Amino acid sequence: MSLPRCALWWARHPAGRQAGHRATVCSALRAHVRPLPGAVGRVPAVAAASSSASGGSKAPNTSLFVPLTVKPLGPSADGDVGAELTRPLDKNEVKKILDKFYKRKEIQKLGADYGLDARLFHQAFISFRNYILQSYSLDVDIHIVLNDICFSAAHVDDLFPFFLRHAKQIFPVLECKDDLRKISDLRIPPNWYPEARAIRRKIIFHSGPTNSGKTYHAIQKYLSAKSGVYCGPLKLLAHEIFEKSNTAGVPCDLVTGEERVTVEPDGKQAAHVACTVEMCSVTTPYEVAVIDEIQMIKDPARGWAWTRALLGLCAEEVHLCGESAAIDLVTELMYSTGEEVEVRNYNRLTPISVLDHALESLDNLRPGDCIVCFSKNDIYSVSRQIEIRGLESAVIYGSLPPGTKLAQAKKFNDPDDPCKILVATDAIGMGLNLSIRRIIFYSLLKPSINEKGEKEIEPITTSQALQIAGRAGRYSSKFKEGEVTTMNREDLSLLKEILNRPVEPIQSAGLHPTAEQIEMFAYHLPETTLSNLIDIFVDFSQVDGQYFVCNMDDFKFSAELIQHIPLSLRVRYVFCTAPINKKQPFVCSSLLQFARQYSRNEPLTFAWLRRYIKWPLLPPKNIKDLMDLEAVHDVLDLYLWLSYRFMDMFPDASLIRDLQKQLDGIIQEGVHNITKLIKISETHKLLHLESMPAGSQSGLSGTLKSQSRRTRGTKTLGSKAAEPHSPEAGEKSLASRLVQQGLLTPDLLKQLEKEWLTQRTEHGKGRTESGSNSKGTRRKKKELDSD
Repeated sequence: MSLPRCALWWARHPAGRQAGHRATVCSALRAHVRPLPGAVGRVPAVAAASSSASGGSKAPNTSLFVPLTVKPLGPSADGDVGAELTRPLDKNEVKKILDKFYKRKEIQKLGADYGLDARLFHQAFISFRNYILQSYSLDVDIHIVLNDICFSAAHVDDLFPFFLRHAKQIFPVLECKDDLRKISDLRIPPNWYPEARAIRRKIIFHSGPTNSGKTYHAIQKYLSAKSGVYCGPLKLLAHEIFEKSNTAGVPCDLVTGEERVTVEPDGKQAAHVACTVEMCSVTTPYEVAVIDEIQMIKDPARGWAWTRALLGLCAEEVHLCGESAAIDLVTELMYSTGEEVEVRNYNRLTPISVLDHALESLDNLRPGDCIVCFSKNDIYSVSRQIEIRGLESAVIYGSLPPGTKLAQAKKFNDPDDPCKILVATDAIGMGLNLSIRRIIFYSLLKPSINEKGEKEIEPITTSQALQIAGRAGRYSSKFKEGEVTTMNREDLSLLKEILNRPVEPIQSAGLHPTAEQIEMFAYHLPETTLSNLIDIFVDFSQVDGQYFVCNMDDFKFSAELIQHIPLSLRVRYVFCTAPINKKQPFVCSSLLQFARQYSRNEPLTFAWLRRYIKWPLLPPKNIKDLMDLEAVHDVLDLYLWLSYRFMDMFPDASLIRDLQKQLDGIIQEGVHNITKLIKISETHKLLHLESMPAGSQSGLSGTLKSQSRRTRGTKTLGSKAAEPHSPEAGEKSLASRLVQQGLLTPDLLKQLEKEWLTQRTEHGKGRTESGSNSKGTRRKKKELDSD
């Protein structure tokens, strides 16, 4: 019989109300929490069972433990049994007892042994005290112990078992830390793929710089095999291999997150498949597998996909293509699987040289030039200045739809098209075939997100510089020699230094928790939010030195976004893995709306989505309209991505794809007329080009400042941008326009700035003097009024 039931029986039994029997019951209950020999002071025996939950592992980050709410007990149908057995408790006395319990050093030390650090101990005690003081009637066992403490028949330490029980209620992770550590143990990833371990794979690493033919040789092996899979980093690359394979007479399917294309007329899967690396199957057997850009195994967000492909593909031969920096790591990882790596080195097929002079002015542009920028503002500004010079440019940046990127690449590559200049971000680094003679780095500073999720602006890495510079003078283009330079002459030495640095070897490969692991976590912590589950999983996870857990900030962002929507854990997990750009509010709100519709069991039909995006959409009239259309395109991508996971709830994928093609055409038209959109946006002040770095503005006239000066200029102008009506902001904007249009030389600009500053100083002195006089006048007037 349990203790509460035993006490209840005694309370109802006639003899149970006698003092002697009451003492017997109290003694029996105290025996349940009596300390054993060796305990500290009067600390209960349960302390002796204190477990080292960490098991020698790192201490958990307890700030991730979100306390659950334990409601005080209301009136019981059986009445207040504890009060009947003893007496009603005096809340003031109980409060004094609890405060004494909290201050006991022995109790705090014992709490720490059970994983309650100072923070958790304090939160648990506050909840425990509120529970005790606010409950209408307490459980009989704790009521009797509190009563005995009041009469000095028990020690305050006897409260610890009840406090610990309550702490584990509000922090359930304390109860199952050992189980959670086992679930999140990521130390032997090769064991996750038994099918791959069951075969003896041959690993071939094709190593070399861009345009060295390494991928070509791997693809030739892929095409000649009876079956094969190509895993690429981008949809564009998967499309390219898909088309190349089918053109060569090798039936090949296409699988990306948003698209499935089967070429066999009966819908049967072809022996070959081209896919994005996240979509590869690790259970289907192949003769040959190709994993492209293997160095991306170090990517802080996506590296897990390359690790999964490398360790899990069931292929007799696995061909890896990428930088030599990944050779050592891949060799170590394959050593853990008992597989050897054969390295084949390649040299660049065409020469490339770093020029000794910078471009300095857009007047010096030549056909085949590509200006690489790292911000949209720079792209818009450079495109506008090229148009002012009577030239035409193609534009490629990351958020453009794949169809638009291909259209702009085709326009630039066409020898009969008047467009001979390309303005692009590092989106050209892979996945596009471009006929570039010369790469011109407009800047060497690139925004990035560090491991803490903070935005940083740092010079590009050697790997990034080589990847971008390697696009010049490719073997397949009409330019057989490539050139690389910078816009700013003072950046040229830094570029040479970056390109001459050895590429640092890759140290570790990314990992990612699976849906099954998260489900097991949720089984132990059913009341914890998915975002909090991820935090706890990452904190508890144990990895070998060759691996790291990928950044899951985007996943957590989506999890927090849809947290309030009632969804099963598996469905919620899928929605959170959907690729979205969290910088686009419309895309984020669409994910929320899609999840809400799903939770209502209301299918998202073609008609519903047309109404939601307000179709038909008009061609963009300015840059803002163009960006809005890009966001709508991403929303359609999101629909298609979800349609392959929830076909019944997203039933109209084919219709949406047709709609997306129409939207792609509208966006292509907008990008084709981008300089007109920029001009209109400038007129209506929709484009804040004046917030560009000062060095960037002057660079358009051929007198670029140093990189460090440009960075300082950004901060200065950024503070003035908050005052759009200030004369300083207007003067700089007008001056930069005059310089850019050739109506003002840099020397004249400097002279005008000096004169203007002199006049401003004199004007300021005059204002100060007049201000002093006016203050004196007001003071005299005030004195007269008071008189």
